[in-house]
Amino acid sequence: MTVSGGDLREMYRRMSRIRQFEATTKELLLAGELYGAFHTSTGQEASIVGACMALRDDDYMVGTHRSHGHPIGKGAALDGLLAELMGKETGVNQGKGGSMHLSDFSVGSLGETSIVGSGLPVAAGAALGSKLQGIDRVTLCFFGDGASNQGTFHESLNLAAIWTLPAVYVCENNGYGELTAAHKTTAVEEVSERAAGYGMPGVTVDGQDVLAVYEAVSEAVTRARRGEGPSLVETMTYRFDNHAIGIRIENYRDPAEIEHWRTQRDPLVLFRDALGERGVDGDELDVIDKEVEAELAEALDFARSSPAPPPEAAFTHLFTNPIDA
Repeated sequence: MTVSGGDLREMYRRMSRIRQFEATTKELLLAGELYGAFHTSTGQEASIVGACMALRDDDYMVGTHRSHGHPIGKGAALDGLLAELMGKETGVNQGKGGSMHLSDFSVGSLGETSIVGSGLPVAAGAALGSKLQGIDRVTLCFFGDGASNQGTFHESLNLAAIWTLPAVYVCENNGYGELTAAHKTTAVEEVSERAAGYGMPGVTVDGQDVLAVYEAVSEAVTRARRGEGPSLVETMTYRFDNHAIGIRIENYRDPAEIEHWRTQRDPLVLFRDALGERGVDGDELDVIDKEVEAELAEALDFARSSPAPPPEAAFTHLFTNPIDA
């Protein structure tokens, strides 16, 4: 599949944004400027960006609890995301969502939640809505290997198949469901094998190769847009950090395994090499990294200077209005 030079550079820019955003927010968390559970997607940038770049701007995307990267991959601005993580009124969800509940409708990011597998039925509903409206919008749903063992996975893929919904399911298999190796909890060798049980195509690709992910998801998106129903794409990837920053249990992974992925399978390094083979100069990529660094610095200034939500904001965006005393 041919990818334009502009798209190649945009892929790298979005991957750099995710990497630098995660590094900065991790520092902020450890310094006490951010609070709560914090799950980073460092190491999974190629899976995120390769999948999101296969979409149109008006397509939908549903993330996971590990979802700082997914809105960025879909094109979200950094300032509103960072302000959200800092609990500020200018955040994409007015400071009420935080790390595991980000959404940005301006780029089609329908949100994510801390409940494993909860995004799968949301994506099926969004895809059903598009079909009922008679429009060719596609919904992309990210989930992890742990979520593939939830009932919501099987229910959602079954409904998507029998209703021929325009949905693409992307399993980011990073090898671990929280602290447990995937091979200890999943009967099949590859999650994509489960697609056959629902009569849809399933494929497993190298999740550290952004172009391989882009090609596989693009094919699935094209199929969905033609009205031919859902597909399942499994990306074999790896999270460089612990399940969540601050968790003290770390002996569930072999240090040599982590080192191998960090030094030999870093998606940004691999993509820089691939771009070099395509004639993109490394100095140009360094400039992109510097531009992202400046963009993130502006976002941090914006977030820090933004006000916290006023107390009365606790009564907005609820199912009911407060009753006057």
